Amino acid sequence: MPVAPRLSPRAVGFGAAVITVLVWTAFIVIARASATRSLLPFDIAVARMCGASLVLMPWGAWLVRKAKREAGGGPVVSSMFGLSPLGLRVTALGGVFGGLGYALVAYCGFFYAPAAHASVLMPGSLPLWTTLLAALVLRDRITKMRAAGLALIVVGDLLVGGSSLLHAFEGGEIWKGDLLFMSAAFCWACYSIVVRRNGLDAVRATIAITVFATMTFVPAYGLLAAAGWITSHLGTAPRGEIAFQMLFQGLGSVVISGITFTRMIQYFGPVRSTMITALVPGLSAFGAVVFLAEPLHWSLLAGLLLVTGGILFGVQRVQRVQPNAPKAATPLARVAGQADA
Repeated sequence: MPVAPRLSPRAVGFGAAVITVLVWTAFIVIARASATRSLLPFDIAVARMCGASLVLMPWGAWLVRKAKREAGGGPVVSSMFGLSPLGLRVTALGGVFGGLGYALVAYCGFFYAPAAHASVLMPGSLPLWTTLLAALVLRDRITKMRAAGLALIVVGDLLVGGSSLLHAFEGGEIWKGDLLFMSAAFCWACYSIVVRRNGLDAVRATIAITVFATMTFVPAYGLLAAAGWITSHLGTAPRGEIAFQMLFQGLGSVVISGITFTRMIQYFGPVRSTMITALVPGLSAFGAVVFLAEPLHWSLLAGLLLVTGGILFGVQRVQRVQPNAPKAATPLARVAGQADA
């Protein structure tokens, strides 16, 4: 039988980047549209976690059992009752930022600010936070060209978020969403650094953060809702809406884009990976205008151009590193060359 050709690491990396950009663009538009319907932010987060766990929890249990068989009774790294294929420390660290923090903060932001603001502030802030964290934690060097690109991103963010902050004392609430969007980007940047520093496998990292988020937040959410301390609309919302959120937010935003984003990190590194998302601000802002009838004010348009330009500037000027070069033989590079189980 002929053996099917294996994709090169370059093809996998670029394919993962394309899928990530498309899913992230749809995420921004759909999440904002969901804020005008029946479910509340925590409801959407629960649907996201439950939808993803239907696929990833059995997958994680299978990986752990497989590892135990191969180890022949020897010690196997796992946690969360054998559902996470990673150790408890890494599972919890990645789960707090990539599983819980990002989802809860981002969904709350969409209930205050329009999708066009999220289009600029979430993907726009991500390269900024990731670069700073990579320099602090991983000792990555910030070149002059990269710093110039990040400066454009900061100015663009200020044009978008600064205008809403100026109206904060007038009773507006958009500034709350803007701050939440930037906080969500910080959470995802922290997760990308955890992936890079620990050389995590794409599938296992996504499984681990989903298991942690589901097993910690969902029970807490149920208890708080039953006690009346938080409001839940899961019992009254249309079943079709809940099913859609579980399918898109869970399967699409977590399972698919979570794996492709981690693959992208493994090939390009955390800073260049977030730079590649340059298409997300423009595509999602355009989608917000077309599908949500949101206006494009001059400050928003200027901020969008500056952020996109800053990201593209960083992509063009960042020094290219070949993943298979000898100097890149780090734990991350070794993981990138492994096939998923």
